[in-house]
Amino acid sequence: MSRVQLALNVTDLDAAVAFYSRLFDTPPAKVRPGYANFAVAQPPLKLVLIQGDGAGGTLNHLGVEVGSSDEVAATQRRLAAAGLATATEDAVDCCYALQDKVWVSDPDSAPWEVYTVLADSEAQPASSPPAGADGGPPCCSG
Repeated sequence: MSRVQLALNVTDLDAAVAFYSRLFDTPPAKVRPGYANFAVAQPPLKLVLIQGDGAGGTLNHLGVEVGSSDEVAATQRRLAAAGLATATEDAVDCCYALQDKVWVSDPDSAPWEVYTVLADSEAQPASSPPAGADGGPPCCSG
């Protein structure tokens, strides 16, 4: 299954979780210190809340969650063939999950990731975007 991801910076994680739980009528799928995500069925959305990275209510990054590493690789090839600068990260711990991903930035430098979750993780390391990420953010930061 594919779904769009929206990662937002929040100032009060508990208040944001309570609000989005009511808005989408669904509980969070994962809550960790300073982090929560929702797997919303309708509309298909992965909503990520990140506390403390930037002003509350601002965009952290955008993404598309896909079902497999093969889909990530196919997306990277398609984007590169279209002339877009991409950067890949394989088996990276990010957002409390082990992920394969490719980053690209839009003309206004809004960072997009296409990713798949390989496994759950307790780690939320600070990492830097790979070289050539064209301004893509560190894992889950603003």
